[in-house]
Amino acid sequence: MRHFGYLSAAETAALFEVPPEEFDRASGTELLSVALGATLYMPADRPALAADIVKQAAAGVTSVTVCLEDSIPDAGLPAAVDNLVDALTAVHHDAVHDDPVLHNTAHEGVAGDRALPLLFVRVRAPDQIAEVVGRLGPAVAVLAGFVLPKFTATSGTAYLHALDLADRAAGTELLAMPVIESGAILYAETRVDELTRLRALLHRDRRRILAVRLGATDLCALFGLRRSPDLSIYDVKVISSLIADVVNVLGRADDTGFTVTGPVWEHYGAAERILKPLLRQSPFDAHGERELRGRLVSRAIDGLIREVQLDAANGLRGKTCIHPSHVAVVNALSVVSAEDHRDAGDVLSIGEGGGVRASGHRNKMNEARPHTAWARRTMLRSRVFGVAAENVSFVDLLAASLPR
Repeated sequence: MRHFGYLSAAETAALFEVPPEEFDRASGTELLSVALGATLYMPADRPALAADIVKQAAAGVTSVTVCLEDSIPDAGLPAAVDNLVDALTAVHHDAVHDDPVLHNTAHEGVAGDRALPLLFVRVRAPDQIAEVVGRLGPAVAVLAGFVLPKFTATSGTAYLHALDLADRAAGTELLAMPVIESGAILYAETRVDELTRLRALLHRDRRRILAVRLGATDLCALFGLRRSPDLSIYDVKVISSLIADVVNVLGRADDTGFTVTGPVWEHYGAAERILKPLLRQSPFDAHGERELRGRLVSRAIDGLIREVQLDAANGLRGKTCIHPSHVAVVNALSVVSAEDHRDAGDVLSIGEGGGVRASGHRNKMNEARPHTAWARRTMLRSRVFGVAAENVSFVDLLAASLPR
């Protein structure tokens, strides 16, 4: 699969100095954790789940989580599991039917000539992993792994053990994305101990931990909070302080850290706004996209844009999305600018001896020692999201990605 694969060859050439690379399930966790980008959540009880997965893949979604947890009412859980198994079995059948060679390669994310997204299932409890894997049978080949909710240093052991057993049953290695969303990690009196124990647990199973996700909705619920479209999660101090601590302990750039993804943005429709819009007019005017700005503001997408920028500034990569309209925004903001790409290249070219040189744009300094980790991460992101052409902005990328 490839980000922005829905663009024509001409559009890709016009928008990208370096186009995004292809990636698949076998690309390794370091690259895949960055390639996740916007991970779209779908309830497992959607009537046309298989068709929706294929449809969203064609629209540019490269990672999907099918949810059996909070999005499903208790009474509807058995039917939701049935629907999930039927949908993934249908997806697998189509892959094998379109090309018999895919019997052994469907897990790489291909269904015939259609690229499937990385597929994950969010379960409710550890024992549900065995149920899903057992019922899928050969169709488990289309599954990349599981999202593990309410993950704590205590519950996490059972989840990871269940994955070990599932690996043996499925004959493959399933990836894991634990979700941090418990009171043990949010409350001040237990946070440091919980984070320390979590780090030790995750390191013991490091090979399968693709990313650590933040369950902001559940965390806010512990204090009866819900942010409005005028505010970001970073305005909710009890949550933003946790994000800082999670990145501090689990997101370090010294090869001991994990990718930590941004929390969900809950708003996707028109809503009453109290504060001024957060998008400047001039970039949209400069690129002839004033109408696009109006559409974004009317649907509170300006708030999402601000939050994605704050995610990046605070060490988070990618984002949980609950609406397809958010995917293009998150992924467009993940493209590396031509200026950042050149700065990163300059930093890495200085060498291990250290030193500093002026940016090629003559607007900042590039210093080897403090900027090397940033440069390496930027180069990794440029591989999967590409490098924008000179004078191509987020506005151009978004205009090419959103339906008119």
